[in-house]
Amino acid sequence: MAFSFSLPWRRGTNAELLPEGRLSGPMPWVIAIMVALTVIAAAAGLAFSNTARSASDDLAGGVTVQIVDANPASRDAQAQAVVKALRATPGVVEASVVSQDEVNRLIEPWLGTAVGGDSGIPVPALVDAKLRDAVTGETLGGLRRALHAVAPAARVDAQSSWLKPVFGAIDTLRWLSLALVALLGVALAAAVLLAVRNALGSNRDTIEIVHLLGGTDAQIARIFQRAIGYDAGLGGIVGLALGLVVVLLLGQQFAALGAGLVNSGALEWSDWLLLVLIPVLGVVLAMVTARQTVMRALRKML
Repeated sequence: MAFSFSLPWRRGTNAELLPEGRLSGPMPWVIAIMVALTVIAAAAGLAFSNTARSASDDLAGGVTVQIVDANPASRDAQAQAVVKALRATPGVVEASVVSQDEVNRLIEPWLGTAVGGDSGIPVPALVDAKLRDAVTGETLGGLRRALHAVAPAARVDAQSSWLKPVFGAIDTLRWLSLALVALLGVALAAAVLLAVRNALGSNRDTIEIVHLLGGTDAQIARIFQRAIGYDAGLGGIVGLALGLVVVLLLGQQFAALGAGLVNSGALEWSDWLLLVLIPVLGVVLAMVTARQTVMRALRKML
């Protein structure tokens, strides 16, 4: 970052250090890269948060009952008995038997199409139930005791328990995205600090002359702060554009998968607003870092 000096004292203004060759310097492009990576990392974290929240809301109060019995007649009879018992249970909003075709579609990716029927592979009957309140261990235990009397082969599980490993992985990725955003913020501040220190060292003699002519530390710091603000603004706009392009492309790729968890992680309008605010926060961080760096250096210098 190069600076030249003009001293328009006759107009009653402060001494100015005008940045030269801003577009040719590396600082705007360094900031652009930092902002682009921050936008991508933040978008990933927001998408993971949306996925976890949506899946948790969908599975709250959900209970699945498996009827594991090799005898098809007994299995179907127990499934109907379970549905009847659940519908008569206080707090159960709805209960229904999952169709065999849907069960076959669920297990087809793992066992193929040759399941059920004459294949010799017993397929359990499934009953889905929705409770008014969230499923607790006490509620689950009460349902197991009640259903065991009408269906000895019934296995009762909360739907959310099936996805605990998935939720754990999502939480880990979400915290990793947040940590990456924080690290990028630290890297941006470090880049600004090094650039300002380099500019201070290059213009040390001129800064001393400005002090002799009446310039204050605050006036000099304001000039560096303004120059960094211009660079950070330019880099932030470029980085935001690059980051949003990458986020949109990745969003289209994941949307094409058609998976439920992936689709539930779509960004909302508030998420897009947060992404747009990232370059603004980057400019503020760069300007504050520049001012603090200059003020500290000037106190030691003079």
